[in-house]
Amino acid sequence: MATRALTGRPPLRSAETGRRIRARGPVLRRRLVAGGVIALALYAGYLLWFRNLSWFSIDEVTVEGATTSERKIKAAIEGAATDMTTLHLKDDALATAVSRFPTVAAIAADASFPHELHVTVRERLPVAVAEMGARKVAVSPDGYMLVGLSFDPERLPTIEGASASGPRLAEQAAGQAAILGAAPEPFQERLSSSSWDEESDGIVVDLEGAPELRFGDGSRAEDKWAAVVAILSSEERGSPSYLDVSVPERPVSGG
Repeated sequence: MATRALTGRPPLRSAETGRRIRARGPVLRRRLVAGGVIALALYAGYLLWFRNLSWFSIDEVTVEGATTSERKIKAAIEGAATDMTTLHLKDDALATAVSRFPTVAAIAADASFPHELHVTVRERLPVAVAEMGARKVAVSPDGYMLVGLSFDPERLPTIEGASASGPRLAEQAAGQAAILGAAPEPFQERLSSSSWDEESDGIVVDLEGAPELRFGDGSRAEDKWAAVVAILSSEERGSPSYLDVSVPERPVSGG
């Protein structure tokens, strides 16, 4: 009686409450399905239509990091970008556009709304000339052959007797490229050549005004050059005929 006086109606029985809750279930599921269909349709419309609208066309391209063939690289990127918008960049198409430039190792693209595209280029720069018979090819520090790159062979040290393995130098020559590429700047113009010496089982570098430099393999190139610098700058180094920094913590010199 107290409940009727307060609400003006009899309390719901538990069975009736259960039926009402169960009745809401199908309605909720239908609403969720309808919402999912709408969301999917909107997403499909975005992918297929909205993000490709000319409202977001790329009208300005900036390229950073390219020090060789910069204009040609930019032109190639601009050509690929005509089929893109700032909401729909195509990384594969951009990579394909610059794949013919041997110095381009990788690119990263970023769009600025509404019409700008910024591209950062990571380069492979030549550090040596690989001699493979009568053929001379510029190579990068990571051993890639920069086929088609115009360069002055007189300005780069020579890797003698090199061989290739696909687009890169074979292991021994690639190690030489790593050593030559890590040479400190004051030494770079004094580098003449490198070779693989079977007797010392390692890389030998000819540096003008210095003894024969023996590096072992191509690993720890910067540490080995640091050892070379430390010894060559020492007043107590004497006049050795060779300097072996295969183990940079324990360099060896000999007459």
